[in-house]
Amino acid sequence: MSASMPWHFAAVWDAIAEAVPDAPAVVEGPLRRTWRRYEERAARVASALVAAGLGPDSKVAIYGYNSAAYLEALYAVVKARCVPVNVNYRYAEQELAYLLDNADAEAVIFDAQFGPRLDAVLPALSGLKLLVEIDDDSDLRLTRAARLETLVETYPPLTPGDYSEDDIWMLYTGGTTGMPKGVMYRQGDYSRAMLAGFDWVGLPRPATREQLQIAVRQLQADGRAPVSAPACPLMHGTGLNGGVLLPHALGGCAVVFRNTGFDADALWRLVAAERISDLTIVGDAFARPMLAALEAAEAAGRPYDVSSLRRILSSGVMFSREMKEGLLRFADITITDSMGASEGGMANSTVSRAHPPRETARFVANPSTRVFTEDGREVTPGSDEVGLIANGGFSPIGYYKDSVKTAATFRVIDGQRYSFPGDFAKVAADGGLILLGRGSNCINTGGEKVFPEEVEEALKAHAAVTDALVVGLPDARFGERIVAVVSTASEDAPDEEGLIAAVRARIADYKRPRAVVFVREVRRAPNGKADYAWARAAAVEALAAAEAR
Repeated sequence: MSASMPWHFAAVWDAIAEAVPDAPAVVEGPLRRTWRRYEERAARVASALVAAGLGPDSKVAIYGYNSAAYLEALYAVVKARCVPVNVNYRYAEQELAYLLDNADAEAVIFDAQFGPRLDAVLPALSGLKLLVEIDDDSDLRLTRAARLETLVETYPPLTPGDYSEDDIWMLYTGGTTGMPKGVMYRQGDYSRAMLAGFDWVGLPRPATREQLQIAVRQLQADGRAPVSAPACPLMHGTGLNGGVLLPHALGGCAVVFRNTGFDADALWRLVAAERISDLTIVGDAFARPMLAALEAAEAAGRPYDVSSLRRILSSGVMFSREMKEGLLRFADITITDSMGASEGGMANSTVSRAHPPRETARFVANPSTRVFTEDGREVTPGSDEVGLIANGGFSPIGYYKDSVKTAATFRVIDGQRYSFPGDFAKVAADGGLILLGRGSNCINTGGEKVFPEEVEEALKAHAAVTDALVVGLPDARFGERIVAVVSTASEDAPDEEGLIAAVRARIADYKRPRAVVFVREVRRAPNGKADYAWARAAAVEALAAAEAR
């Protein structure tokens, strides 16, 4: 391949495997894959995909928990110039069938434990050419599926082809409403965006294959190649981008574990054992139990060794100042809180011991980010106007098979194409972004717009509150009333009146909850994102029961 390498994940990873073949690429427990072995196994699975009749633009769904096999499958898919389709493993049969049909999936690579659910929807899927089963020690088998290990043993490595920057990278997102939708990117754009990790290590972003190989050899020789652990699911953009794609672009190693449930103590043990340098999490949903585990270990006289840790990357949900401050007390690291969506990144907040956290939900906008009012005017800094955040930089082509949604989300203003994921913000006098929240969750109470995230932040500032979600319920007088669903620590738990008073001390009175529902645990998705449908149902049920008493 010439120095003018096409920017494509397969081309990038092939070049790294050639440059540092014996460096670690993927670790899962005792399993160790060097870049040489990683590339070879992926090439053999890619050969099986091609033999089954798949090729450029064929959609291949990957349906499983975090594992080395998941990453090998992903590498194989792009090697065959197919389009990867991420599958949320929490989906029920109806959602799974919809996604696989909507994506026009021609193959599914899946954890064996999901075989029964997949088998139930197969009659509705006429376009499937290949099923590949990942052994997950569940002792389940889908008879018509080939085993991943059998493909690796049977097929020769696929010779690298002419990768195209116009190949599609697909990221399915559930969004906040509606059924899953596929967000399409050009491989050239997406793989270049993952070179941002070079900024972190103080090296220029490579422009050629030769420059890439020189850089990754240098990082390996200097002992600075990242060792990254995604604590959140690879099936979502945050875990895959921050936990794998960014460190892989630097020739780094991804340390994965089957994330069937989040165990903060197990994560810190992994950090110590594998000398993890980079962690990827999703805001307070992960940071809060992680900090609690550090504090408990310290109090017990057996603190965790976090000396290898250099960075924590978070995106997707609120990452509060209090949690950042707590983590920085234990580790001298850089914490990057990225404001982004499946439709692109918009801003960041980077803190450290030298640059302590400021207010929660305050970000530095990317150079191409703008905030527009609903009538298309750009928000003036310091004006206190609320507008929609627009990403004018790296962004998708559009939504797969949804021209209406594409036209609504990706719009041209003054000759510049912008992506509007749906987040509202104000612009501070210094140009910083003050994130308010997703418009689809906005509560309209008495004519005032209230963003749940702002109220949730005020609730979680109370020392006894472990998590909170805020929803709007129908109200005859105000249209909607604000209801909080809250979990608390068992000791020193506040009552409803005391918690509402604490919130009123932090934000405007009209934003305070009119009722608080206390639950044992606030339910979230595996990636830490809010489950507002559950919170709304829990609030309705609890308040109805209270009225009946």
